[in-house]
Amino acid sequence: MIDLDQYFQRIGYAGVATCELATLRSIVLAHATSIPFECLDPLAGLAVSIEIDAIFEKLVCRRRGGYCFEQNALLAAVLRRVGFEVDELSARVWYNTPAGTTPPRTHVFLAVTVDGIRWLADCGLGGSTPCGLMELDRIGVDQPLLGETRRIVRIDGRLVPTFMHQVRHGDAWSDIYEFTGEAMPKSDQAMANWWAGSHPESKFRKNLIVAVLNRDGTRYALVNKEFVHRRSSEVLERIEIGNLDHLLDLLCERFGLELPKPDAAAFLSGGILPQD
Repeated sequence: MIDLDQYFQRIGYAGVATCELATLRSIVLAHATSIPFECLDPLAGLAVSIEIDAIFEKLVCRRRGGYCFEQNALLAAVLRRVGFEVDELSARVWYNTPAGTTPPRTHVFLAVTVDGIRWLADCGLGGSTPCGLMELDRIGVDQPLLGETRRIVRIDGRLVPTFMHQVRHGDAWSDIYEFTGEAMPKSDQAMANWWAGSHPESKFRKNLIVAVLNRDGTRYALVNKEFVHRRSSEVLERIEIGNLDHLLDLLCERFGLELPKPDAAAFLSGGILPQD
């Protein structure tokens, strides 16, 4: 059961719960800057539940983070409680995908309709989570967000209308994810969640990944042994992580994740960091 007051306390939202665009913007930004993206459970070989009660207990009550099937499920449930019309859509993530490979369709994002306009809302994209809302049907037009520019373009040559979500770094556009607008029912999310959280070839089973957006538009990202603070493509700070204690300090100070050392050691049993 979703407790709105407890959720709003978790994300630091003190506004009203009204079905208006300003409310939607504020909730999405507060969520993205308060609940970090992380894949600690898959890395430890633990199953990721996408039942809403389990998600609420993990992300809100235990103040952990999660990936898209947790983050956006929680956000969707909250927005529906407030009164918004929300659709959960499927996507194929191209961001940081090695050249020559086609990624599986293992991402879910939200389309939220307000006054007849559909808005893309996504708090589950790790180091590339949008800094706000995008107009989902505004094709080929630059959309300035907090400190960055994004757009949605149509991909030519597809049998069905297909679109790409892109972000601009300097003068170049980077592909984030493609989508057709097809809904992603819970049965499909369960299959994709199993692959993302349990398949041995999933990047979440092989890498330590933690990320969060900051209120000033900068980002913290931790991938295996490296922590980076960046603004768009500009690196503001880079730290090499030496051991488990160093990692625990960074997780607490930069991401708000307070993990007991035995739990953290279990999460990192794959040998990403030394255990002492």
